[in-house]
Amino acid sequence: MALVELIMPKMGESIMEATILSWLKKPGDKIEQDESVLEVATDKVDTEVPSTHAGVLKEILAKDGDVVKVGTAIAVIATDGDDAKPDTKPAAKTETKPASQPKPEPLAVAPASNGSHAPSDFKSASRFYSPLVKNIAKQENIAIAELETVPGTGSEGRVTKKDILAYVQQRKGGHTIAPSLVSFKPVVPAIIGAGDEIIQMDRMRKMIAERMVDSKRTSPHVTSFVEADVTTIVNWRNKVKNEFQKREGESLTFTPIFIEAVVKAIKDFPMINIQVDGDKMIKKKDINIGMAVALPTGNLIVPVIKNVDQYNLKGIAKAVNDLAARARDNKLKPDELSGGTYSVSNVGSFGNVMGTPIIMQPQVAILALGAIQKKPAVIETPEGDTIGIRHKMFLSHSYDHRVVDGALGGMFVRRVADYLEKFSINTVI
Repeated sequence: MALVELIMPKMGESIMEATILSWLKKPGDKIEQDESVLEVATDKVDTEVPSTHAGVLKEILAKDGDVVKVGTAIAVIATDGDDAKPDTKPAAKTETKPASQPKPEPLAVAPASNGSHAPSDFKSASRFYSPLVKNIAKQENIAIAELETVPGTGSEGRVTKKDILAYVQQRKGGHTIAPSLVSFKPVVPAIIGAGDEIIQMDRMRKMIAERMVDSKRTSPHVTSFVEADVTTIVNWRNKVKNEFQKREGESLTFTPIFIEAVVKAIKDFPMINIQVDGDKMIKKKDINIGMAVALPTGNLIVPVIKNVDQYNLKGIAKAVNDLAARARDNKLKPDELSGGTYSVSNVGSFGNVMGTPIIMQPQVAILALGAIQKKPAVIETPEGDTIGIRHKMFLSHSYDHRVVDGALGGMFVRRVADYLEKFSINTVI
């Protein structure tokens, strides 16, 4: 038999490492090519790693919880063939200690932390921390309660190595953040009754909770509402959806039409397509639209359509269907969850007429799409006003009031509604 190494694969341009969550196979198990062998987590998504060869799992080189760099050997597989040694020596088990970590020094300012309070068990933590961050916290005697107050600058507000090391330096200089101002834990404890069921949050739910709190703490949210008449869109979709299904083999939903209108409005108001960096505003060149997708688990994930302004309506429809399907099957790539510059959330799919969505940091705005309802409405005609039945929906635009004032936030959502109402019944897809 021959021995080959299973390598931690590259899962996206910006992904350099992943945390091993669990092995789905154990040494001695037979595995098929492309069969899932382990689950890993990145800053953006949890995913499974398939085997590159068929054979028997000979040895596991990285254990659960290890942070492994892309390109590092994580296991050895014995395959059918002539006896041979692997081309390269199997990599040693991945160390999780940080590189060039400064030696711990006596801490003059750490009111709630000392050796006896070092975090040895993170089960009580309200958010996810990588093994690397945990190790630094342990070495610096940072208690869990104190670690919870460290602001994160990583993807979606996650605490990175740079964040924790910067906090350590501030801490040594006597600058700490008041836990009462940023604590993730509720001030009033929950009251548990005899018949109550306690449900432990899964990792994704913890990450969602962390990001939502971070966003509300970072951005002063304001929401503007506009009601749009989408009768023409409803009639057009009813006219073409069966032909589209037959020709393309997939459904035509309202979402791509809404996204197309959002893109047009962003071109009219580019200061909605920005991010905040300290006292600077970064106007993004690309228009990358994130769309919220509800998962079967009840969690929420936001895949991103990159450079959506370069797509026609058919291209947007295919991208929407593809990302939504793969999101529900847990088959998204990490890079498909990053880089968004503006987001939309279709709350109408749950029967809601409107909502006040929370901004996806570091974006500055998000649009909620309400349910389409038939309503009596005044219709203006050359012969005078008349009453008719129209299809209407609410658009709810939440924006960061630090950089988006009411005029811009309100005019933007009004412009989206204008594009929807001007949609042509003769549109070809």
